[in-house]
Amino acid sequence: MSDAFIVDACRTPRGIGKQGKGALAHLHPQDLGATVLRALRDRNALDTATVDDIIWSTSQQRGKQAGDLGRLSALWAGYDLKASGVTLDRYCGGGITTVGFAAAQIIAGFEDIVIAGGTEMMSHHAECDAWDVGTEYAALGRARGNYDLHLEHPISHVGVAADAIAAMEGIDRATLEALGVDSQRKAKAAIDAGHFSKSLVPVYNRDGSLALDHDEYPRPETTAESLAGLKPAFTGVENVAASPDGTTMRQMIERKYPELSWEPLHHAGTSSGVVDGSAALLLASESALKANGWTPRARIVTSVNVGDCPTLILNAPVPAARKALERAGLTVEDIDVWEINEAFAVVTEKAIRDLGLDRTKVNINGGSIALGHPIGATGAILIGTALDELERSGGHYALITMCAFGGMAPAIILERLN
Repeated sequence: MSDAFIVDACRTPRGIGKQGKGALAHLHPQDLGATVLRALRDRNALDTATVDDIIWSTSQQRGKQAGDLGRLSALWAGYDLKASGVTLDRYCGGGITTVGFAAAQIIAGFEDIVIAGGTEMMSHHAECDAWDVGTEYAALGRARGNYDLHLEHPISHVGVAADAIAAMEGIDRATLEALGVDSQRKAKAAIDAGHFSKSLVPVYNRDGSLALDHDEYPRPETTAESLAGLKPAFTGVENVAASPDGTTMRQMIERKYPELSWEPLHHAGTSSGVVDGSAALLLASESALKANGWTPRARIVTSVNVGDCPTLILNAPVPAARKALERAGLTVEDIDVWEINEAFAVVTEKAIRDLGLDRTKVNINGGSIALGHPIGATGAILIGTALDELERSGGHYALITMCAFGGMAPAIILERLN
């Protein structure tokens, strides 16, 4: 068996995920996937005929994102026909899962060169356009037909669950907004300092003109005062009927937690942004490193998955992080860089509190509130961001985790090698 090593990581800029507003929205998802796949090939002199598999993540596998987007993106990128591909769905957690699966194949000795990553174009999800205004996101679940079978373990709306968790944990709106402002501040500082330049690759239109070369979503002008003036986003959706018996999103939570009372708190400034994006990582075995003359940037220490309450949806990152630390024989203090996806401010705030984290080590370059959350791609983006930060700061270990719909969370730990 071999360790699994990260050779390289790259991502596209994140474009605003709305038709007519985002710089990437007119493109096909395969264009974004092909962009990062070409970058890995060209940056590493990769003979694509030697790629054993491409493991991809896309959450909404319908419309232009239907089919095996990993394989189709590789073909569009001009990869050798021998480079196979598969596309999976773990909702928001898929981008971490692809890297875990790729590492497992290498560690088991089954494969030597595997690419992991994901693509999500939120601009192609009409149902998701209102995530940050809170009126239509419930349609995502209904479109899948998922809610109909979840009467025993009801799965509510993610924003409503975020508000419920905040009440359960005693986290007030001002605290959530402080995290939102801080995400914007850190993202601006990172962009100004060029912290994303190593991984970020521009996206071009099919005619060769530049589509986007920078993250489009951040709002650096955000202040505590501006967020305080926003209306809560999920007041309308909490009353949407989401099951055959007419149970609403709020009632789903109230049935399971009858003593819980809460008020809507989260809004666009404390929720992850709707964006388009793609990311990919090149992983290799020790023998593949030697054969290609590659210097590994990091080693995959461990990769785990955890399930938690599906009704509250968002609470699995903490147990996932604890499980990863235990499997790796590490402690909280051993981790130099934490990436905890800001699906909603309460997710990161709760993790910081529960794990007793040093805030200066968490989402150092901003998070999804400022930069956006292209669902199936975000995990791969965060792994690349964490790796870049380890190298820049001289840190040793990074832990990346994120909540996933259905009450799940993957977590992965990296060890910097150079």
